Amino acid sequence: MAKKQQNYLDFIPVINPQNSWSQDENGIVTIDMVHRGFYAHIAQKFFHTPRVSHIKLDEYGSFLWKEIDGIQNVGVLAQKMKAQFGERAEPLYDRLVKYMQILHNNRFILFLGKDKVKP
Repeated sequence: MAKKQQNYLDFIPVINPQNSWSQDENGIVTIDMVHRGFYAHIAQKFFHTPRVSHIKLDEYGSFLWKEIDGIQNVGVLAQKMKAQFGERAEPLYDRLVKYMQILHNNRFILFLGKDKVKP
């Protein structure tokens, strides 16, 4: 039996509460990622790596980040990106899905129903 294909447009993203974030006066979002775990602790102790990394998003990422509310799915977010940025957002769906995969792989966002997150 073939594995059921996942449609990213149906996923509902939620900001991971383990990371704090802020925005500057221009609306650009900065995510504060705390490095946790045994290996991170070793690296901090012996190699003096920072405990917290500050990831600054660009204009598109900041807009998207502020729209993630745990209610709207990726398809709705894509339409909002299209309305906000128009042709500058193209190729919209390919870029958006890849961006969501990156955010998810780095645990900046979680998906309702997929990552044991309840609405």
